[in-house]
Parts: sequence; C-alpha cells; structure tokens
Amino acid sequence: MTPMEDLLRVVIDEGASDLHLTVDSPPVVRLGGALVKLQVPVLSAGDCEALVRSVASETVLQRVAEVGSADFGFSYQQDRFRVSVFRQRGQLGMVLRLVPKRLLTLEEIGFPPAVRDLLALPRGLVLVTGPTGSGKSTTLASMLDTINATMPSHIMTVEDPIEYFHPHKMGLVNQREVGVDVPGFAEGLRRALRQDPDVILVGEMRDLETMETAVTAAETGHLVFSTLHTTGAARTVDRIVDAFGAGQQEMIRTQLAVNLKAVISQLLLPRLDGLGRVAAFEIMVNTPSIAALIRENKSFRISNDILTGAKHGMVTLEASLADLYLRGLISYEQVVTKAQDPQSALQLIGSQRPRNVGRGSSS
Repeated sequence: MTPMEDLLRVVIDEGASDLHLTVDSPPVVRLGGALVKLQVPVLSAGDCEALVRSVASETVLQRVAEVGSADFGFSYQQDRFRVSVFRQRGQLGMVLRLVPKRLLTLEEIGFPPAVRDLLALPRGLVLVTGPTGSGKSTTLASMLDTINATMPSHIMTVEDPIEYFHPHKMGLVNQREVGVDVPGFAEGLRRALRQDPDVILVGEMRDLETMETAVTAAETGHLVFSTLHTTGAARTVDRIVDAFGAGQQEMIRTQLAVNLKAVISQLLLPRLDGLGRVAAFEIMVNTPSIAALIRENKSFRISNDILTGAKHGMVTLEASLADLYLRGLISYEQVVTKAQDPQSALQLIGSQRPRNVGRGSSS
C-alpha cells in the first residue's frame, strides 16, 4: 500500500484538485478536470481503512459509523485538504480535495468590477451558485479576503468544514465549523446575529430554516454570503421560493426582491492549454426591474434583464463562455454543452475564430 504522505505529495506536486481512495481501485487523482489512475497497487478494504485512519480522528470515524459519512478539514505541512469519508458497499472510501494555498484576486478569477462593488454593500444577500466542484468556496473565500484586507469589518463564518483559514487583517474574522464549534448552519447563523457581525458567511443554505435566517439576517443590516447548488439566477430564486410553503411564498418573494443583491453562478471548465481550469460566470445584480420580476413571480424573465444589464455589471453565461472561447481558453464543444441557451452562445461567437491559446485566469 502506498503511504498517505506519498499520495498527498503526488496531489500537491502534480497540481491535482482531488484524490479518490476506494476499494478495488488504485488511488485516483483529478487533473485538469479529468480522473487519472495512479500506477500503484489496487487498494484493498484494509488499505482504505488504514488510509482513512491515518487522517481521520476517532470523532470522525464514530460519525461515519453512525450516519455513513463525515466531512472535515486537515493540514499537511503547508497545505490544507477538505476530506469526505464515507461508507460504500459496507467499506470505507475517501475523497480529499486540495485547498488552493493562494487565494486568487477577484480580477484573477475573472470578475468584472461590479462584483467588487457588492463587497462594500452595508447589507443584503449575495449568493454564489453552481454544481459541486465549481469553485464556489474559492470564490467566497476570495470575496471574504478582499473585505478582510480592505474594510474594518467583523466577519463571522459558519462552514462545513472550514476550508480556508482567514487571518485577521484590517477586519476581524471568526470561523465556526459545523459539528465542532456549532451543531448546524441554522443554529450557527442565529447565534452569529448576536455576535456583532458586519459580514456573515453561511457555507450552504441546505434547508428552509437556514434560508429563512439568512434572509432575515440580510434584512436586519448584515451582508450575508452563501451558496446553493443551482445554475442561473432564475433557478436560484425559484429554488428558494419553492422551499417555502404556498402560504409563505408571496412573503419570501417580497423579501428577496429587496434583500437579494446578486446571484453569481459559475462553472469550472478544463482549459485547452491543459493549465488547470477556468471559470465561466453568469452574474445577476438586483435592479428595480429585476426586483419587480421577483416580487411578481416572473423569474423566467430575469435572463432577459441580465442580457441587457451590462451597464450594471451583469453577464450572461453565454457571453462568458463565448469570451473564453474567443480567447482560446475553452473548446467549441464546451460552449455548446455548458450554455443554457446554446444558440445564443453560438450567435455571439458567429464566424469568429478563437485567438491563440493563452494563459488566462484559472480557478
């Protein structure tokens, strides 16, 4: 069996994003978005258990025994990993994600200036959405780092697990981990409201109670950041509204119309030059017109406002994909398969050819 230290060193040295350990397979890393099997022996059930025990505490193992899985973070030398341990077919498996050591600036990620403007808002709800592995945590960490470095704000986070450790800079940062410092997101968020925060990060709005509390926090004078596993602003609004009962939906639409300041949906795509991945975005910034659409249950028309909202810093996913293609960073196939409206994206590309592949921003 290959020692865990050697496997972690491969991830770090090769720039892999994830390490997969499961029975009857050799260790597998994700490089540039693709899975690659390492040329080492296949793991037995005993090997997997030994590798899990080499990084997981007894508390983690007890949780796995009780509920079937557990997430936690741990540091190896100068690097940090987010870990998920789980049972499958009655045996242990594990996925470790390397947390990038250096946070990218918002400009390096590829955001327009309008996103930086959101960070100076005195209150409101900002959501970063996208599928698992789309870089939501990295984007949020970069946003918090920008606030921390430039504003004398008290930042409270509730995370599961804590991925990035934020040192105190101009701001003051307190980070609470679910299952270690606080029992759950909703409870952590409720408690945070009594701890004099200016900015609150809720790692994920997983349930109705957390959604309700996050919206209330935004309404009562806090800048709240969180995530949802949705794609696109319209679907994000619908997802939140649909979580509430029919009798509450008109109220939550009214609250969102006022307090939802922006939705940033993102995808991570493999770069053509093989140098990691690059982010594509849809950015919705709330305007009086969009607020009216949310309030009047016409979220299906939000995409039209995003299309014409460039002066407010809005970007459609199709425009973002077309830009990445024309800069030579992603393939034509990625544009077609990832766009919500492929025809619109192809019209933006037209007959233009991509420029030479270059070293653009990656995430």
